[in-house]
Amino acid sequence: MSKAAKPATEQTEATVSLYEKRRTIYARATQGLFANWRIALVVLTQAIFYGGLWLDWNGRQALLLHLVERKFYIFGLILWPQDVFYLAVLLIISAYGLFLVTAVGGRLFCGYACPQTVYTEVFMWIENWVEGERNARIKLDNGPMTVRKARIKLTKHFLWLLVALWTGFTLVGYFTPVTELIEEAKTFAFGPWETFWIFFYGGFTYMMAGFMREQVCKYMCPYARFQSVMFDPDTLLVTYDPERGEPRGTRRKGTDPKAQGLGECVDCGICVQVCPTGIDIRNGLQYECIGCAACIDACDQVMDKVGYPRGLVRYSTENAGSLHLSRRDIFARVVRPRILLYTAILFLIVGAAGWSLGHRIPLKVDVIRDRATLAREADDGSIENIYMLRLMNTDEKPHLYQISVAGLDSIGIAGPREIEVASASVKEMPMVVRVQPEAGKPGSNPMRFTIVAAEDGSIRVEEKAAFILPQ
Repeated sequence: MSKAAKPATEQTEATVSLYEKRRTIYARATQGLFANWRIALVVLTQAIFYGGLWLDWNGRQALLLHLVERKFYIFGLILWPQDVFYLAVLLIISAYGLFLVTAVGGRLFCGYACPQTVYTEVFMWIENWVEGERNARIKLDNGPMTVRKARIKLTKHFLWLLVALWTGFTLVGYFTPVTELIEEAKTFAFGPWETFWIFFYGGFTYMMAGFMREQVCKYMCPYARFQSVMFDPDTLLVTYDPERGEPRGTRRKGTDPKAQGLGECVDCGICVQVCPTGIDIRNGLQYECIGCAACIDACDQVMDKVGYPRGLVRYSTENAGSLHLSRRDIFARVVRPRILLYTAILFLIVGAAGWSLGHRIPLKVDVIRDRATLAREADDGSIENIYMLRLMNTDEKPHLYQISVAGLDSIGIAGPREIEVASASVKEMPMVVRVQPEAGKPGSNPMRFTIVAAEDGSIRVEEKAAFILPQ
């Protein structure tokens, strides 16, 4: 064997990239039922986000998560750090809500309400308005740099930056009173953390919605990776009907596809052109699909033009394709044990949280013993303990609280027994409690403080404490 010959078993090495080369996606605009739903959801979510900042409630910002004061104002509800339990409940409700929606209709949240989808849609509206439709954008990008092209590009990016920075400003306005932010904006005197978050959130909005777009959904979003474990064969998904559509091929309008050995898919490729993630839905379910249903609207329009029934691309299920279920049977299978379980748990948690908030007493009390003096004898021979009462009024109005003690014979308060606390504020008051030496055993004796609002007896809190009698 010559030196140039190679063994038959020798393998040829090849380099395989684990990351797909980025290609610019020029999504084509479409119209239809689902496009209208997307527009409605974009308008609704952004009206809530941008508009909620300016709602007024009793002379203050209605929605304010005031980090400096450590208070969350949600209309008439005021939450304090001690109410972090409700944040955990909110996260649980959000998780179960997402599980329920995904089990029923796949990635509906991704396609219609996800911030990445919403802001990408807004930025694409601006892009279409400034640069034109799909073909015009492709022609503009492929052409040489001219004064006109530079002007159009600068205009687009200027509008993108305005939207992004206003989004960052709005976000910070939920954590710092917006009136303060406006005054600071007049002189560009934002605080360091406010400046950071306005530009950080605004910058990421500009980058994610303007440049990365589908890359976020394909490579960064964890939901795309674990969505399959929340699907089942009866989950509604955007699907292509291969039995009806294959084999694909072009044909003259009005011709019988069966006579030509073709399916109803005319292979126009418009379903791919309108996809914001650039996939071909005809290749089956793919994790990149965000369930926006743009391909359904596009395909239905093509079917209308060629005279075929709609629904070649439609919302359907895996079982519907294999078992040839009717539309009625598909929706009848939506109510299944898994969905009933998610719904029951969700309603149970929401109901319990609502009941808890509705019966929440707007008063929190901490009793702190003065550890410098455990017990001492008063001038009249009684034994006194000193406590520091910390009253937190979480209501929207001030209250006068009456304080009493119980638990030992002859126990009483020496000094003021009332304290007034302003709305949404905290006040501390030293409290001297006295008993006769024979009222209890030496050492620690259980007692309790009772705090009641003078004008509303339902606002009542009892707090346990211990009274120390000398040995």
